[in-house]
Amino acid sequence: PCTGTPALAFPGHSHLALPVWAPPGTLSGTPQVLTPFLGSSPGHPSPAPAPPVQFAPHSGSQTPGSEKGIFPPRGSSPEPLSCRRHKLYREEQNLTSPAAPLPLRPEASWLQFHLGISRDGLYPRSSPAVSSLLRDMQEFPTISADYSQDEKALLGACDCSQIVKPSGVHLKLVLRFQDFGKAMFKPMRQKREEETPEDFFYFVDFQRHNAEIAAFHLDRILDFRRVPPTVGRLINVTKEILEVTKNEVLQSVFFVSPASNVCFFAKCPYMCKTEYAVCGNPHLLEGSLSAFLPSLNLAPRLSIPNPWIRSYSFHGKEEWELNPLYCNTVREIYPYSNSNRLLNIVDMAIFDFLIGNMDRHHYEMFTKFGDDGFLLHLDNARGFGRHSHDEISILAPLSQCCVIKRTTLLRLQLLAEPEYRLSDVMRESLLQDPLAPVLTEPHLLALDRRLQLVLAAVGTCIDTFGEATVVANDTAQPQSPAAHRAKLDT
Repeated sequence: PCTGTPALAFPGHSHLALPVWAPPGTLSGTPQVLTPFLGSSPGHPSPAPAPPVQFAPHSGSQTPGSEKGIFPPRGSSPEPLSCRRHKLYREEQNLTSPAAPLPLRPEASWLQFHLGISRDGLYPRSSPAVSSLLRDMQEFPTISADYSQDEKALLGACDCSQIVKPSGVHLKLVLRFQDFGKAMFKPMRQKREEETPEDFFYFVDFQRHNAEIAAFHLDRILDFRRVPPTVGRLINVTKEILEVTKNEVLQSVFFVSPASNVCFFAKCPYMCKTEYAVCGNPHLLEGSLSAFLPSLNLAPRLSIPNPWIRSYSFHGKEEWELNPLYCNTVREIYPYSNSNRLLNIVDMAIFDFLIGNMDRHHYEMFTKFGDDGFLLHLDNARGFGRHSHDEISILAPLSQCCVIKRTTLLRLQLLAEPEYRLSDVMRESLLQDPLAPVLTEPHLLALDRRLQLVLAAVGTCIDTFGEATVVANDTAQPQSPAAHRAKLDT
């Protein structure tokens, strides 16, 4: 049978009681992580729970389902906790739902961002909605916090007594704001000045919140516009996560550390150990917030294996790592044989090489835009891990296929000029994020070094096959990076 556990009340939060951390073996018959017991409190009257709010995307001035729009025309309960995790109680007195339904604002920044998605990118070059969205994600209070759907589906699918991933890499939450917008929260796992150990495999590397932020800025500077808007924020883990979540599993992983900091850790299947928790100071925690894309019901997406996927094992290599003519095989496979897909793969490889991301096993794209649609550059948190190392194998799609878009090449050449040096443009852009400095100086200088390696690879291809064969014409006109210095105002 489960036994009681000692709890520690928060100063100023008497209705919350979290477990006190205890070293292994010091409390006989109780687990190492002591579960919270959330009960009612006489000092906190119970507001009436809000009824569920139903809403549909507002068409605004743009007609969903138009030629460039993303939207079509108009027309499990969590796994029960075992005895190792004491049952959690949360009575109505502790619910934080507002007493009255919140109205959906048609001008909400996240909705305008969704309506602005087109076959050219996630947002236009001049997009006031993106600036508003970044500001709202930074400032709006949260009204709920929960695990992502993927993590919910996997809860209970593994044995929490086993160490699943030694680095405890995964920990992310879905936060919802008062305007019904949603963002993916990734907390700080690694200090900015720390490099990924060289013995780490890429598939157990940390997920860095500052890498998500920097990737968004770099993607925008490169004029790809394929990374969802992302901003840094200091989150109060007590007020903005614990007090607003209704997920008992999420509540159960909060505890108070020996240093009196509020901490939480990832539930199975990732890591269920306090050693891999993230902690506030004592309540505030840095993290990145990435805007959600439209739901799959409104804007279906495909997840497609990357032809240059890496071997996710300790032994063995993929064919592309052994066969320098691998691209000839890829070119014979639809849709890489007769569309822009291969050129978009090369764009993605250049982007990943610049940030040092080796973990691009899949890519996603909106089905509405067909085979020539742009590729989404999602999940960039494993970038910017090692500024002292350039992983040249990430450029395999470019070096093996020897093709590149003219607009991409012109952009890269411009960012290599002293007046528009990539590190300078990135440095100035990142200063506008609330968590600046986002990257250390060595990471910024590594961008310039890697850019020269990309241009050298293109030069080698042109010397071998000729510019007419290597450089593919496309219709878009590249914009000066100087324009982003004004447009990245958050």
